Amino acid sequence: PRPPGPALTRRPLLQKNEYLLTVLAEERDALLLGLRYSPAQLHFLFLREDAAGVWQTRVSFRSPALMDSEWHTLVLAVSEGSFSLTMDCGLPVDITADVPFPATLSVRGARFFIGSRRRTKGLFTGLLRQLVLLPGSDATPRLCPCRNAEFAVLSIPPILWGLTGRPEDNEVPKYPYETDMKVTLGSRPPCTKVEDAQFWFDASRRGLYLCVGSEWVSVLAAKEKLDYVEEHQSLFTNSETLGIEVFVIPEAGLFVATANRKTTSAIYKWTDGKFASYQNIPTYQAQSWTHFTIGKRASVHSVTFLILFILEKPRVQRDADIQEPLAPDRSHRSREPSVLGLLFQIFLAVANFEPNEKGQEFSVIYKWSQRKLLFTPYQRVPTHSARDWEAFQVAGEHFLAVANHREGDNHNIDSVIYKWNPRTRLFEANQTIATSGAYDWEFFTVGPYSFLAVANAFNGTSTKVNSHLYVWLVGSFQLFQSFQVGNLT
Repeated sequence: PRPPGPALTRRPLLQKNEYLLTVLAEERDALLLGLRYSPAQLHFLFLREDAAGVWQTRVSFRSPALMDSEWHTLVLAVSEGSFSLTMDCGLPVDITADVPFPATLSVRGARFFIGSRRRTKGLFTGLLRQLVLLPGSDATPRLCPCRNAEFAVLSIPPILWGLTGRPEDNEVPKYPYETDMKVTLGSRPPCTKVEDAQFWFDASRRGLYLCVGSEWVSVLAAKEKLDYVEEHQSLFTNSETLGIEVFVIPEAGLFVATANRKTTSAIYKWTDGKFASYQNIPTYQAQSWTHFTIGKRASVHSVTFLILFILEKPRVQRDADIQEPLAPDRSHRSREPSVLGLLFQIFLAVANFEPNEKGQEFSVIYKWSQRKLLFTPYQRVPTHSARDWEAFQVAGEHFLAVANHREGDNHNIDSVIYKWNPRTRLFEANQTIATSGAYDWEFFTVGPYSFLAVANAFNGTSTKVNSHLYVWLVGSFQLFQSFQVGNLT
């Protein structure tokens, strides 16, 4: 299309970056055209494509008077090489940009958004009375001169004609368009010319609908709930919860572990028909939990692990409690209760993203004490900015793979696969695999074959890196296939 000349009447309320108008490409969510304002500037955004690539261009006008909580009429005239802004029929502000507006701009398949960029961030919070696009034309001669330039009318729906100015102090703003609008309650009403531009609120579905033509269009709808699932309990955590894991400790009960982003993560126990707080574990930016079992449940070597992934170091006082080298704790074996007469061990491991104050970088496995009914330190595992663990079994042997994300600023490092040694009852390094900013491991089988996939995210310069799939052959994992799947973070 030819360059548009938008004219709008608006009243800002909050001092922040907000969008008045955007045109977005549907497939790639690229901003083709936009108007955005900040406390002191109005920005005209457009996408320009040339032989060198695609560029997002911004033309900024200084307009501090926009943030005075009054009505204003703005006219933005756009030509191929210049941009002009006129506010309230005053003197225009002209800008000759280094990057001209494109002679052609395809909007095929694009969508127009008023007061947003299709995101929660940047929503327009003021009042917008008119927004008119005039392709290839300047709206200024049609509006100006005007006795009341703040309320200059170019194209306003009849329902907004009686709009008044700013209400007096302590006066409730009751504008004609507010008092004339009706919201119908109850069962679905007809949608005809009589109800056009009227709202209907469906209380049963908690949805708000607008009559457009002969069809009710959803404006605000509640999320649909599964009719066969009812809410039983809400667990209030002290920060955003990124992961949750349900597991069973024999002779102890059912537990839920929440991975909280800040401060501490929590373990809840099923008590009297609901989950109650049981134990808090210091974590920093915890990512997720996982648990797995080694051996048969009725075996003396049966071991269940629960692993927590965090992104920062544990507290120093906790670190000081762990002496090096740390060996399996068997001091309470004779005093701990048994499962079917045999010891059943449960472990909780934490993946640390950063080293401690001594520069030591490791993750810690904690052991469930049947005597104290708490987790106690058991084994250190060397890691580098660990992001994820994956537990799996191959040919009757048990493995634990850690995704090492980076070492310092180097993202191209080895991730490690550890193997459980039933004699020493420790995890021991079994194989290293070169990774680039590893984020996740996934194990699966296809028929008799065992596969292990790693999601690589960053090689130090780009997120366009290959992720790899490995197959178990002759006692180790061998590269089977590579994929480039884009940004995996």
